[in-house]
Amino acid sequence: MTSKTKILLTIALLPIAIVFLFVDPLPQWPEYHQFADRRTLFGIPNAHNVISNLGLLIVGVWGTLFILSLRGRVATGDLQIPYRVFFIGLILTGFGSGYYHYAPGSQTLIWDRLPMTIMFMGLFTSITGEIINPRAAVRLLLPLLAVGIGSVLWWAWTESIGAGDLRLYALVQFVPPVLIVFMLIAYPAPTHFVPYIVAILLLYMLAKLCEQFDSHIYTMLGGMSGHALKHWVSAAASASILLMLLRRARCSEVGGD
Repeated sequence: MTSKTKILLTIALLPIAIVFLFVDPLPQWPEYHQFADRRTLFGIPNAHNVISNLGLLIVGVWGTLFILSLRGRVATGDLQIPYRVFFIGLILTGFGSGYYHYAPGSQTLIWDRLPMTIMFMGLFTSITGEIINPRAAVRLLLPLLAVGIGSVLWWAWTESIGAGDLRLYALVQFVPPVLIVFMLIAYPAPTHFVPYIVAILLLYMLAKLCEQFDSHIYTMLGGMSGHALKHWVSAAASASILLMLLRRARCSEVGGD
């Protein structure tokens, strides 16, 4: 095991140990479901929060079709399966999030969070494979998917017995971006890869800020709430991966790097 690998494992395991040793279980706060924009449009309740998931669906479908093409197989190489999981996860997230926002509540929130963990782990595995080792990353895919899905199932079960615990789900959301930053610093990345991943990280942070300031943004913009904007920003973040793969396919066709 190299020193970089040891540091990577420490970065992954240390916050997990700290959270479970020193942070009390985190239940889902009821106010989470009270979004700023609750307008009905064309008979759809919370319409803007529902419809804004179209961006995720578009990127997910486009990416999936591209991955299945010859150009997509060339662009993804040994990482075709993780990329496929990522884009299919995007499609499922678009439907799951739309379903949740149609009728917000803890029961429907499960179907929002489950596909998000599939998408997160597909993306994280793909980036890990691009930077470190594709075959090792592919072997990590199933265990990481199990952790991601398990974090949602654990939260749902604890919520059902009145002792909701979001700690593992929170770690699934926030540990991978930290690991990605370390990998970008510590390992050489493929040509043209870094700007797209930096774009994803920045847009991810922007999406979380939009979510946090949902009502403030709605007050400022009027027709657009922070949460609906979060969905569009998340779609843009996901599109940066698709753009990277499209560029790689184009470069391979013209003999570029």
